Amino acid sequence: MKLEKKIGFIGTGQMATAIAAGIIKAELVDSADVYGYDLNPASAENFHKLTGGTICSDNIQVLEHSDIVFLAVKPQQIDSPLTDIHFLPEEKRKEILFISIAAGITLSVLEDRMGSDMRIVRVMPNTPCLVKEAASGFAISKGTTMEDAETVNLLLGSLGIVHELPEKLLDAVTGLSGSGPAFVFLILEALADGGVKMGLPRNVALELAAQTLKGSAEIYLKTKDHPGLLKDRVCSPGGTTIAGVAELENRGVRAAMIAAVEAATRRSVELGKK
Repeated sequence: MKLEKKIGFIGTGQMATAIAAGIIKAELVDSADVYGYDLNPASAENFHKLTGGTICSDNIQVLEHSDIVFLAVKPQQIDSPLTDIHFLPEEKRKEILFISIAAGITLSVLEDRMGSDMRIVRVMPNTPCLVKEAASGFAISKGTTMEDAETVNLLLGSLGIVHELPEKLLDAVTGLSGSGPAFVFLILEALADGGVKMGLPRNVALELAAQTLKGSAEIYLKTKDHPGLLKDRVCSPGGTTIAGVAELENRGVRAAMIAAVEAATRRSVELGKK
């Protein structure tokens, strides 16, 4: 399904490039309808190389060409595009759907700077977006329509799973799926270390651990059976797995993971207040 929209990216880093490449591959838009600008010429060049999108000379050129604009800059760089938006005629500004992936920048901040009637969506994607396995959450502003929300669902859904949520829950999304890949990589490394300790070659241990994590997640996503039930199906009475599970429980792995998500969520709240 073609969107028949022109899509711009202010900021062309890894996440923006992954989103652009993903929606082009999903045939939602053609590369000819994708525009980007970045202060870093190397980043812009990489965006063009991987997406075929047009590189613009500044933020305003992206805005003038686009129906949908991703604000994909770092939070400390958000002032420039928010200022440049006001160089557009008011009618053009209101025609654009703005999608912000700038971490910690709330809808209220964006509305104050852009106008309370602007169509703004705040998104929290995660790095598996790079391999089209994203887990994203988004919240919409008061000026955003149901059709806009459906458009965001379509765009982000081409990159993985997506949920529309009240904005107050986006910090929890940040703590879980935003920060979660780092927690999973830590588990991946630890599982592989265990394999190496027991004699496996490092490369074999890493590949077995990674495929085990991927396969286990796929079982849940396909069956939606409770994780406790899935765990019990692997644990034979008196067997190897229940011995390992008991050790994990003794060492507080479950509590540690809960605490990690809680800590990341609290930090997201703190950053949003700065």
